[in-house]
Amino acid sequence: MHVQEWLDTVPAVAVYAVVALIIGLESLGIPLPGEIVLVSAALLSSQHSGIDPVILGTCATLGAVVGDSIGYAIGRKGGRPLLAWLGKKFPKHFSEGHIATAERSFEKWGMWAVFFGRFVALLRIFAGPLAGVLHMPYWKFLIANVLGGICWAGGTTAVIYYVGVVAEDWLKRFSWLGLVAAVLIGLTSMLVLRRKAKKAQESKAEAEPVPVGE
Repeated sequence: MHVQEWLDTVPAVAVYAVVALIIGLESLGIPLPGEIVLVSAALLSSQHSGIDPVILGTCATLGAVVGDSIGYAIGRKGGRPLLAWLGKKFPKHFSEGHIATAERSFEKWGMWAVFFGRFVALLRIFAGPLAGVLHMPYWKFLIANVLGGICWAGGTTAVIYYVGVVAEDWLKRFSWLGLVAAVLIGLTSMLVLRRKAKKAQESKAEAEPVPVGE
């Protein structure tokens, strides 16, 4: 059974709730496939009269904004020890290299790192907690968080919905196409970030002084 076929058996309210919850948890700092869930639900809304794309986009946006805000509060309270704990729990996502890469982005772009980070798979889980750890002023974080959430969640929903309407018959035969595209985009962004993280770790190792034996 395809994902869209499974979602078609679920009440519309449940679809809205699942999308908001998954995206919210991902934005909070828990590695989850928020983008894949959003693409699947948006594609379903183009083929299912019971799911309103406007409500879907609104729920996705609320999930993103609320999740990021909770992540910010947790990061502000937990500080650096929180990042160290996350590194032990999720080494593939919160390695020292990934954190160093994210920190450089924040230092260079400030609040816009939160906005643009919404469009990159791995950075979505960093933005909230890291902004809190770095004590970014909340009003700056909130502006970037809301704008990023609207553009990413609302924009993704709108684009996938209209693509589904235009190519409904074709997409029925290739219902996994949207999911494959989302996975490829996510994997590409993840590989790019991992390469940058590896370089950051190597640069950090080279910069550290070598202890001289007595």
